[in-house]
Amino acid sequence: MVAIGEKAPNLKLGKWVQGMETNFDKEGDNVKLVEVFQVNCPGCFMHSIPEIINIYQKFKGDGLTVMGVATAFEDYDKNTLENLEMLLTTGEVVGDTKQALSQYGQLKDGKLPYKIPYPVAMDSLVKEGGEPTKEKMTAFIKNQLPDFDSQPEDYKQQIFERVKGYFKSKEYSAETFEMYSLQGTPSTILVDRKGVLRDVSFGQTVNLESMIQKLLSE
Repeated sequence: MVAIGEKAPNLKLGKWVQGMETNFDKEGDNVKLVEVFQVNCPGCFMHSIPEIINIYQKFKGDGLTVMGVATAFEDYDKNTLENLEMLLTTGEVVGDTKQALSQYGQLKDGKLPYKIPYPVAMDSLVKEGGEPTKEKMTAFIKNQLPDFDSQPEDYKQQIFERVKGYFKSKEYSAETFEMYSLQGTPSTILVDRKGVLRDVSFGQTVNLESMIQKLLSE
């Protein structure tokens, strides 16, 4: 688990699909912004990715590096490397993303009306197998419920059972997603010029641009 204020470890990635292969340690003293999305995530394509593209266009000459990471923590049949490659080469979208964007008239000839201009990689997906360890479940729970230890025993037991069910239903572990304890997609990871993790956000990031401006001026 990585904490805000600590050195940000390199992203664990499966394959670079677009752009030059890179990572935090290769980006010198640039500010680094990572956009974590799923191919099957309507909100990612309706709001978050267009916002990140704007930020990229605005600050790319000022010392900001932007990277996209496609992850998968559900819908493993849709959040695939093949669908990511199709998206980046042809603009075609699938599943819920296609349905929502069609509904809101945001597709052009059935495809995304914009191209993602920054490098994009697929998260490293590791096949899950067997029973999750108690340590793994405890770490997962404490990240979501910091006061878990002070809860009554029967409540703790219920939570353990639910988390065990969750882990058993998972086909894969997405390594970057889990290493940064992300809660869903879209998420952003922000790292300063010294390589220190400064922010991790899930959903709409209201003050992302002002945080980036502040880090660029440090």
